[in-house]
Amino acid sequence: MPEVLSQSQIDALLNSMNSGGAGQAPAEEEPQEKKYRKYDFSSPRKFTKDRLKMLNSIFDNYSRVLTTRINGLVHATCEISVESVEEQRYFEFSNALSDSAVLTTAHLILKEEMEDTPVLFYASAPIMVSMMDRMTGGNGDVDSLPDEYTYTELDLKLFEVLMKDFISMMGVTWENYIQLEFEFGRVENNPTLVQLIGLEETVVLIDMKVAFSNVEGSISVVLPEAVLSEIFTQINAGTASKRSSEDNSEEIFDNLRESTLEIRAELARTTLRLDDVYRLNVGDVIDLNQKKDSTLNLYVGGQRWFNGLMGVSDKKLAVKIKEVYHNAGRRDRIANEQ
Repeated sequence: MPEVLSQSQIDALLNSMNSGGAGQAPAEEEPQEKKYRKYDFSSPRKFTKDRLKMLNSIFDNYSRVLTTRINGLVHATCEISVESVEEQRYFEFSNALSDSAVLTTAHLILKEEMEDTPVLFYASAPIMVSMMDRMTGGNGDVDSLPDEYTYTELDLKLFEVLMKDFISMMGVTWENYIQLEFEFGRVENNPTLVQLIGLEETVVLIDMKVAFSNVEGSISVVLPEAVLSEIFTQINAGTASKRSSEDNSEEIFDNLRESTLEIRAELARTTLRLDDVYRLNVGDVIDLNQKKDSTLNLYVGGQRWFNGLMGVSDKKLAVKIKEVYHNAGRRDRIANEQ
């Protein structure tokens, strides 16, 4: 049965024929809907962008230290750089591991106390085998390395030596923020059967790219939330105590209150000849050319701090403060003028 055209289709066809078959005008493009990043309320973010930037800076420094150390160990040039610093759940990291993956555990030592939750290190097999081959006299060529390479007992011994060295240097890179160290735990060659960290626990994953002339790979560091929370708590406490120690004005003023200062009151200034000074006797009067109610200046440490009026207090001569020169720059200017 032939299709029946609607009136709008007939009108469009006639308009197209009248215009020489140019076809319908292109329909206006609908505005694209603005895309928003979805927020997972079931796993809220635990660390701010500033904290992640701090970790990026710390491990950027660690990558430089590690580069120097590896170059000295294997006598070959390598380049290490931080690829990413991301917050995620531990299962996202563990699910990406192969059955032959080998993990290394380390424990944070902070204020002489060891954290129970371990920090994890993972290094890709090509990189580790290449370094171990160079350490035993080879050229580090791993072209024939199978994808699912399984470490031998000898490999694991050399693997442990290298990881102990890598872990021992990580604490140095935190020195700008806090004093801490990491202690080697153990090498786990079957991490899928051992629950090192809770699968739902939040971790920060730092991925570093390692490149030799003939092989490339990665080194990853997994920092659990419990470890990072303890570190950041101590950093905040240290920052707060540093600020409080800097804001010790009350202590300074307490010390100053116990000290003594010489305050000199200057009535006026005049000029006398040496002969006149020589002839002065008790009871003589020196004309200062100044009214009795004129202000006089008070000097502290050789600089004018106050001015006031001469008076009597408890039958003793005294000066009543009339004006205080708070501005240090003004005091310096007045001292220079005098």
